[in-house]
Amino acid sequence: MTTGSSSTSSSSNTGRPATAGGAISTFKGQERALHAGRLGTGGLLLSVLAATAPLMVVAGVMPTTFAVMGIVGQPLLFVILGVVLVLFSVGYAEMSRHVHNAGAFYAYVARGLGGTAGAGAAAVALVAYSALQFGIYGIFGFEVSGLFATYGHVEVAWWIPALIAVLAVGALSWLKIDVNALVLGVLLVVEVALVVIFDIAAVADPAKEGLSLHAFNPDTLTGAGVGTALCFCIAAFTGFEQAPVYAEETSRPHILVPRVMFLAIGFVAVFFALSSWALTVAAGPSGIVGAAQKQSAGLLFFLTESRLGGAFTDVLHVLFVTGMFAALLSFHNVVARYAFAMGREGLLPAAFGRTTGSSGAPGTGSLLQTGVSVIVLIAFAVTDDKPTGDPTAPVLHLFTWAGNVGALGVILLMAAASVSVIVFFARRGAARSQAWRLVTSAIAAVALLVIAGYTVKDFDILVGAGPDSALSWLLPALVAVALVVGLVQGLVLRSREPEAYARIGLGNEAFQLDKAAESTP
Repeated sequence: MTTGSSSTSSSSNTGRPATAGGAISTFKGQERALHAGRLGTGGLLLSVLAATAPLMVVAGVMPTTFAVMGIVGQPLLFVILGVVLVLFSVGYAEMSRHVHNAGAFYAYVARGLGGTAGAGAAAVALVAYSALQFGIYGIFGFEVSGLFATYGHVEVAWWIPALIAVLAVGALSWLKIDVNALVLGVLLVVEVALVVIFDIAAVADPAKEGLSLHAFNPDTLTGAGVGTALCFCIAAFTGFEQAPVYAEETSRPHILVPRVMFLAIGFVAVFFALSSWALTVAAGPSGIVGAAQKQSAGLLFFLTESRLGGAFTDVLHVLFVTGMFAALLSFHNVVARYAFAMGREGLLPAAFGRTTGSSGAPGTGSLLQTGVSVIVLIAFAVTDDKPTGDPTAPVLHLFTWAGNVGALGVILLMAAASVSVIVFFARRGAARSQAWRLVTSAIAAVALLVIAGYTVKDFDILVGAGPDSALSWLLPALVAVALVVGLVQGLVLRSREPEAYARIGLGNEAFQLDKAAESTP
């Protein structure tokens, strides 16, 4: 079976033999492999960056962080987190040269810490990325409902556009990944361009304090709210780490995946630092917290109205929604590929480990994500007894609860992956040659665990619950439950199905081992 062309170096890196003409031969047939060669640097980069939802971060996360935490130095926080995540990416990117698997995080953990830990990471990844998507569906539905009310004078319940989005995302996910990348790319480029226009307008027309760099002053990061502000800001980066998920669908994963990861983290860190600084310039360092508390998620639109006019602000509102749709599609594609990888390796039923038709999309995994999303949205819609247009509950609950559960899961996965990088290379006798990468991974692991600790400690603030609310421990417990379920599954597989257990994290390499074993006299 041919999945696409591959260079000799790619074949040797993955351990999969090549057939004549450089085509990769996979033992289980085409339905067991994602189609290689579909994504180049541009398509992969756009798919990854779309998940970061730049406009949603600038219009939603940044004003919330200013308002809730009262931290003026948010731009500096983005710089600091950018450094931490670059340190993380050094080892993570090197790992991607050796392991090409759609189950990126859990495959790396399995190759470093063993199949049981890998099964635990797989369950956490499935829950975390699904939760992130559920949260965005909630705020997407509310924003679309608001657009209908503002421009069409029609009252539409938030869950109606949210459910329509679920179906649209599910349909698009069955297309070829390069078609998805094109859709994501167009939406991403337009929303980034609009934010850049605002940044320039803010610099050209600053508040009375002028072009102040006060937001980059370390003194702005004093106070009890800094740890929680880190939790808010690191959630904005979520998405850059998804590049290895698409490794099997690129022609040169050992080159493209590390390249895209560093491009993504560099762009996100600089873009968010400059955009959050532009907000402080537009409102003034002394006025940004008060303005954010007054305007909330309307801060960006309030600041653009006076500088760029009503027409630009209207377009920005629309692109705010399309940017969220791009993020929904990106997260859906990632969850579907995790489900595919887990089905292929025995962590989910085998039906999830097959691709669909000529598109090569992981169709069963996509159907699973679509179905679960519908159930979650219906559950929140049934409990919604508020007037149409009132986001107090359960729309904001869906967004904040699910979003923070997902962010916590991804932070823990990054920390586990950093530790796995160290063990992976140390066990292979490469500790000396990879020494500086192991050091950066260790620093990143410690930093990420500290941020995870703050996230759990301040979860009541993150989700807007009181300090005595059961939600402050029930919601983080969802990640813990997923981990325990995955670990138990791993232990059961190791005991009852050792051959299936041995496949965890290997992907198509396991099928090649089977083929070699069957051909041996």
